[in-house]
Amino acid sequence: MAVEGGMKCVKFLVFIFNFIFWVCGVALIAIGIYAQTALDKALAVSSSSASSTPIAILVLGIIIFFISFFGCCGAWKESYCMVTTFAVLLSIIFLVEIAAAIAGYVFKDKVRSVLEEGLWDAMRKYGEDKPLTEAVDELQRDFGCCGANNYTDWSTIERFRVNNTVPWSCCRINTTSCSTFSATIYEKGCLQSIEAWMKKNILIVAAVALGIAFFEILGIIFACCLMKGIRSGYEVM
Repeated sequence: MAVEGGMKCVKFLVFIFNFIFWVCGVALIAIGIYAQTALDKALAVSSSSASSTPIAILVLGIIIFFISFFGCCGAWKESYCMVTTFAVLLSIIFLVEIAAAIAGYVFKDKVRSVLEEGLWDAMRKYGEDKPLTEAVDELQRDFGCCGANNYTDWSTIERFRVNNTVPWSCCRINTTSCSTFSATIYEKGCLQSIEAWMKKNILIVAAVALGIAFFEILGIIFACCLMKGIRSGYEVM
């Protein structure tokens, strides 16, 4: 009876864990959507590798969402095959997250250079590519910035250098023309503003990631215990 009671407890722990894990999946989906929405224009002017990051978080959240549902069914039906598959998939997800965290730390400096390169490329195509032009204007207006490093970056672009102007989105007030001598011009660059936004929100992402990793380890341990109980042929109902 003691073993029965222990296995019954593990079964419900796996079930409860999967519910919490399901919530974590929903949280990742929400973070992915938020990052995609908040950085929409910044991602539009950067490279495809940078713009795929929020989508990767969103996809990971969806995968976790379905894996947790799979784990719930396996625990409830006491299916050795389903619980084993759940444990293997969860272990793979955990290893992928560890690899992603290491890669993110190693290439953290490259993110700035990729973003800066994307901003400069968008500035050079300003006025020629309508979607890109709209993306730059919305980015500068939303982040209250001008240029990549500061407003003087626009003076390197021929069409703005000849008449000492910058795009209208560089001014705090709505105007059809914005001069570099205007008192209402945004002086700081967009690269600095986007980095500040990322640093402000990175703690939230890190806290969620650590929480998910913790629950993943618990899930793997509980699933292995339940697998052992089911395989040994004990009644856990």
